[in-house]
Amino acid sequence: MDSPDQPDLPCFVAHKEHGLRKILCKLGLEEYYPNKMSLQCLLKITGDSITDTGADSERALPMRFLKRLMMLNAECRSTVAQTEDYDEDDGESDTVNPLDLVIAIFHCADSFLQQAMMLKMSMCQFALPLLLPPGTESQCTLMLWAMQDIRKEWRPHNLLDTRGFVEDGIVNVSMPFISFVRLRKCSLPKSQLLNEIMGKAQQIHNIFTHIDMEAGNVPRYIVDGLVEITWYLPCGNKNLDIFPKPLAVANLRGDICSSETQFAFLTKVSSAIFVFLDQVEEAEIKLLSSIKNTAPESKFLLVVKTDKETKRINDPSIEQLISQLQLQSSNIISKSAKDNKSRFSNKLTAAVTHVMQNCKHSITLRQISSVAYDLGIQVDEDQTDASRSGKKAAKEVEKTIGVREVADYKKNFLPLQGEPWKRLAQLEKEECRLLNPGDQHLETYKAQLQEEIQDIKNKQGNYQTTKPMLSFINALSTSDKQERAFFLKWLSLSLDTHSQKVLSKLRRQLKEAQKQKIDKDTLARLDQQLLDSSLGIEHYFREMGQIYEVFKGRSNMFSDLPNIAAEILLNGVPLELLDGDASNIPVNWVRDVLMKLHSAVGEISRLWVVAVLGVQSTGKSTLLNAMFGVQFPVSSGRCTRGAFMLLLKIEEDLREELGCDLILLIDTEGLKSSEMSQLEDSYEHDNQIATLVVGLSDITIINIAMENSTEMKDILQIVVHAFLRMKEVGKKPRCHFVHQNVAGVSAHSKTTAERRQLIDQLDEMVKIAAKMEKQTEVVKFTDVLDYDVEKNNWYIPGLWHGTPPMAPVNTGYSEAVHEFKNHLIEEIKSCKTERHPSQIPEFLEWMQSLWKAVKYENFIFSFRNTLVAHAYDNLCRDFNQWEWEFRKQILQCVAGAEVQISHFLTENADNLNDLQQFITKIKQNASSELKTEEQKMTEKLKEYYKRKDRHVHLIEKYKVDFFNSIRCLQKEIEHVVNNKLDTIVELERNMKKVRDIHSEHMKMIEEQVSRLLKSCKDTNTQLSDEQLSIVFEKMWTETVINIAGLKERDIDSSVFAQLHLVKSQKDYSDTFTNDLLKKIDHDLVHKNLKTNTKCEVDLKLYICSHAARDFLEMHRQFLKNKDPRQHLEDSKFRYLSDFLDLYHEKDHCQRKVTDFVNLCLKPAVTDYINRSLGIDIVDEMLTSTRSTEYSSRSYFQFTILKELLQKDDFQSYVKYILKYEIFVKDWILMRIINELSSERSIVKLKSKNLAVIIQKINEAIETAKADRDDQLLPNDIENTSILVKNLCRTLSKDMRIPMDVVEGVLFQIKSKPLSFTDSLLEAVKDLEKLLKAEFDDTKNIPHVLQGLAIKPQDELFKRVFGCGQQCPFCLVHCEAGGNEHNKHFASVHRPQAFGSYRCMTTEILCETICTTDVHSENCFKNCDTNGELHPYKNYHSIYPDWIIPPDVSIEASDYWKYVLQRYNDRFAEEYKAKPAEIPDAWKQITREKALESLNIAYSIKGS
Repeated sequence: MDSPDQPDLPCFVAHKEHGLRKILCKLGLEEYYPNKMSLQCLLKITGDSITDTGADSERALPMRFLKRLMMLNAECRSTVAQTEDYDEDDGESDTVNPLDLVIAIFHCADSFLQQAMMLKMSMCQFALPLLLPPGTESQCTLMLWAMQDIRKEWRPHNLLDTRGFVEDGIVNVSMPFISFVRLRKCSLPKSQLLNEIMGKAQQIHNIFTHIDMEAGNVPRYIVDGLVEITWYLPCGNKNLDIFPKPLAVANLRGDICSSETQFAFLTKVSSAIFVFLDQVEEAEIKLLSSIKNTAPESKFLLVVKTDKETKRINDPSIEQLISQLQLQSSNIISKSAKDNKSRFSNKLTAAVTHVMQNCKHSITLRQISSVAYDLGIQVDEDQTDASRSGKKAAKEVEKTIGVREVADYKKNFLPLQGEPWKRLAQLEKEECRLLNPGDQHLETYKAQLQEEIQDIKNKQGNYQTTKPMLSFINALSTSDKQERAFFLKWLSLSLDTHSQKVLSKLRRQLKEAQKQKIDKDTLARLDQQLLDSSLGIEHYFREMGQIYEVFKGRSNMFSDLPNIAAEILLNGVPLELLDGDASNIPVNWVRDVLMKLHSAVGEISRLWVVAVLGVQSTGKSTLLNAMFGVQFPVSSGRCTRGAFMLLLKIEEDLREELGCDLILLIDTEGLKSSEMSQLEDSYEHDNQIATLVVGLSDITIINIAMENSTEMKDILQIVVHAFLRMKEVGKKPRCHFVHQNVAGVSAHSKTTAERRQLIDQLDEMVKIAAKMEKQTEVVKFTDVLDYDVEKNNWYIPGLWHGTPPMAPVNTGYSEAVHEFKNHLIEEIKSCKTERHPSQIPEFLEWMQSLWKAVKYENFIFSFRNTLVAHAYDNLCRDFNQWEWEFRKQILQCVAGAEVQISHFLTENADNLNDLQQFITKIKQNASSELKTEEQKMTEKLKEYYKRKDRHVHLIEKYKVDFFNSIRCLQKEIEHVVNNKLDTIVELERNMKKVRDIHSEHMKMIEEQVSRLLKSCKDTNTQLSDEQLSIVFEKMWTETVINIAGLKERDIDSSVFAQLHLVKSQKDYSDTFTNDLLKKIDHDLVHKNLKTNTKCEVDLKLYICSHAARDFLEMHRQFLKNKDPRQHLEDSKFRYLSDFLDLYHEKDHCQRKVTDFVNLCLKPAVTDYINRSLGIDIVDEMLTSTRSTEYSSRSYFQFTILKELLQKDDFQSYVKYILKYEIFVKDWILMRIINELSSERSIVKLKSKNLAVIIQKINEAIETAKADRDDQLLPNDIENTSILVKNLCRTLSKDMRIPMDVVEGVLFQIKSKPLSFTDSLLEAVKDLEKLLKAEFDDTKNIPHVLQGLAIKPQDELFKRVFGCGQQCPFCLVHCEAGGNEHNKHFASVHRPQAFGSYRCMTTEILCETICTTDVHSENCFKNCDTNGELHPYKNYHSIYPDWIIPPDVSIEASDYWKYVLQRYNDRFAEEYKAKPAEIPDAWKQITREKALESLNIAYSIKGS
């Protein structure tokens, strides 16, 4: 039964208005009425959108219905579930009728949401509201606009032979129109019978809701007066089709007497009206008669019941009506008691068929709008000013098309996206690949390409905006966003209709040509014609983007276009990312649009990218539309190429849970397109799309139709290449394979073998692709990305439940898609713990680098990305800091060990066993410290790679290199430490021997002085100072005359003996020569110098012979400085003073204190300061305003090159290129000197350390006053020596005080401890002042630096120099972080002339840059190729450790182009060659441009 009884007509309107308000209140829709609910509210990712739980209240029903409808869930009307069983006797229901729900939502939805609902409902095969019942207004509304988006395909029986089909917008299709109505309350179930008729050949589907559906028996409040419409469309199968051609079927809800306007409307537009009735009254007979008279072409058919016994119509009033309307018996369809539902529906079907066979009247929905106007019915498309204005603006654009050929129209009115744009794309690609230089030099050819590119851009600059584009831009520029949206939709609808007509004709021609097996060229021409004849709204957006690209930087006329496009993108309209016709990205346009969008969302734009790839016509767009409720174009009849993006906002409450703010969907054209199969670049085009999309996405969906295994293999091959490339550049997208059209609940278990087969195929393809991409270490798909054969494969049933076009969407499809979507959302949640998603600016950086790399044939060796560079540089900065902390800790440890060794040797010199044990213990402590520091550094690196920021995931592939660098650093430092400790022991033992000799001689002198003193005192004559000096001089001369100098070692023999030992592989002990020989071995290996054994021996002999001279000179200087006789001579005055003071019995306390401070404390304090000064200077340099210069090797290079440019000195460039290591060391040294001089930093550092040690000395003096039992020493002369020795012992852990000198100072000391201590404290203060005064002299900084044990210039050199490897072509140095990286690379390469490369026949220096050559067809030869020519592009087979990517931009290498053209002749003279042939374009490069190129190459902003 259709409806309960309705109220009387006079109170009907009031009743309807009351019912509407009641329903709106019940559903929680009051705030949305009228027409305030927008489509945008459904395009957000919310908590509700990722769950599918039942509605817990009536207020939750609307959003649940809409959510499921947008997902194409044909069971969405079943969301109206009763909380209790409904009983008519109970009165109020706890739920609503499904139709009330739908109509209420239509009343609340705005025009675009209504349109979206209509489209989805038509796909679900629901009847659509044609006439929407009135709300609070007095009239109903014809929903013409809302149906504009519905396009259908069908095959009428007259096209069976040709197997053609018709595609059109449903509002434009002319077809018979048949209506079904009822009079009063009727016992025949009209809606159920209609479902029987429409679904007879297939499973019955509830197109029309009816009383037996869930909640269908709930009373209706706002439905009466609704006219629903559906269509029957044949599939072209006579066994399945009910009717041979299209048919429109309308269904009026409620009694016709309560909806006279709607009934009148139906009588005017219908070919036949089926009236269901049980009885009729006089007034109703008059109503029907009057309508019959005013619309005689209408054909009434009465559907009635007959008496069980008489088989006649039960009610005489019906007989009267038949007579009044003069109806024939054929117009009466009776249901007898014997007729079951099936038999009766057959009668109705036969009647409809009869009507169609005799029908001469067809009508379109657009035509019936005139009838609506005549009857005062509102038409939705004319309800608002915005709609009317938008439609008018669309006509302004559309009218310029006229009858022109689309290709001609685009050429004349959309010219910027035509040949110039395509030519630009080709030139940019050729600029990367350099395939056709002919006989030209590569740099000349490259400059020629750049000149042609600039010429095209200049010509584009003369572009005059065409009339349709001005109209298009003006329409988009309106401040009324509703008007803009209507304009876009009207224009889109119009263009789709126009294109469909044109393309249908071309497809028929192509089909005929294929049948006739016409030649390949003709097919290619038709393919191209098909592409050129496509015209959609995206072409206007594309032209708008091109206009912006052309005028950017020239004029502000179109500067607001990105802002407009960003607003449109935010409103759910897809925007073209990749222009598929030109295979190019308008980078400036896309970047500025997305940056405007970034600003529009408050610069909070954490982005998660989901993209879909697949073979053409496998339902990629439909999949995204069903998953997210979006509207990517499907089945438009056009074959648009490229990739489109669409943004989804994430609800505030879900952002933290998902870890992102936006989801970017990327839909792509179908790969392996049949329309493009004949085009030359189709395979390359598919590869580019796949690489771009996989590279941009965080989650890639590979859509596969199971029935086409051949095409599946083809697409998998393309996709595997893309994933392989992403692995190499640090991008790891998640991947899911979606297998569509898989039926059955056991699909997953039954396809186990297929999944195994798939992974086998993937593994096989990976091996092939890895070989092509030169990644032989990759052998299976799981080496490329995390892939689980069980979790990453999804099996989705077919879209349609039956045979289209009458099949509804398969509910299993919707449910499977929903499950897949929920899995993706959960995956996004889980990924937030791994890394932060990119913000829009970072996404754009990645996109630009990715696209540049795509344009090169050899992708992996072409990829340069600023995000990766920044991520790598950030790690290098941190790693360098960790490395310095490591080194600093060990350097401090070694410095402390040096003091301990010195002290130990002083105390225990004669016990060799104790010494050996002591040294072993120190080495063990150092080893333990090394392991601790290594673990600390390793943990820091591990924690760094756990970070979610800084794009750490992009540099995952470098992780092993850095861990290896830590291990090698530990081994290197351990070797250095052991060598250092061995050297310290050896030197300290030598020094101890020297000190022992000095002590022996001093004791001898002291004995002679004591004897002389006694002798002089024994005389009775008082001697004067002059007399005393004379006798002292005589004694001195006689004593020292027999003292010999230290014995000189045979350094040459020692050095060459060690060389022999090294050659014979035996151990040796001389650390100097040992280090030298290891340095030679290191350089031979790391500089790839090819030598034989004889050459190595000769080289070492040569180097060691020179080193031996230096060692000998150093040894002789040491002997001179430590000469025993000279040492005594230096003490002569002190002994004379002691002699005089003792003779005269003077108080010599002050002099003894002075001697102790000057001879013992001052050298020790200076040594203490200098011992840590090197470390302090390094710290100072790394925290100064110029600290960034040493932060990473890349920035260090940038700093040097910038300074060279500013200095503009040829010899500096020569030194930098040819003697890079010396240049860097000298540069760092001068930097340190300048830094320490300008800020008086060295004074501050020394003063800081001085304050520390002076405090320690003062504290030690106080400690020394007590004996070992902490008792104060007695104040007598004997305890002064004890006090001094206590003091030295206390300071021994920090200072090296020469005890032999201390003994000399204590000789014959007659001072008491208290007076000595008081004088000492004052003397220490004076010492502090004296040293501070010496610190102020900054002129001797170079001398100070040279004398430091830890030289800061060497430590900074280690930090920035790196592995020392040079590019084999241009000699630029490697900038990779750590010292154990697998691959070498540099930010900027230079012309090979700087590496002395030249033409073999002409001796002309080679101006080509190696970044150009390695992507060209050129060849090189050298000793590494054994003199054979070798292709540059395969350089990695000769130099596998080097990566030479292309320049980051055209301007990146301008720096070295400028240097070469400036000093071309001088470099030729330096290299004894002829000057390079410089392209004219290089001569236009200024110093400013050179500096700008440096900034670009090193990603420095505004330097």
